[in-house]
Amino acid sequence: MGTRVSYPVEVKLKAIEMRLAGIPVKEVMETLQIRNHTQLKTWMRWHRNGEAYRLAQPVGQSQIQRLEHHIPILQGGI
Repeated sequence: MGTRVSYPVEVKLKAIEMRLAGIPVKEVMETLQIRNHTQLKTWMRWHRNGEAYRLAQPVGQSQIQRLEHHIPILQGGI
């Protein structure tokens, strides 16, 4: 697995803004030095779905995934 890259929220928002303005994915990636087009697609999906709050999440598991991991632990302790 490669190294994870964390992009500032400002870069994510600028990428979304550029795509909404009709700038091609390749140009957005080159301008903002985004390594993977799938990352840009994810940000766009979050924007479309009203999940912009996710842009501020750290790299890695989502908060829901972390909480789901703890459910069996909590249930065993009850």
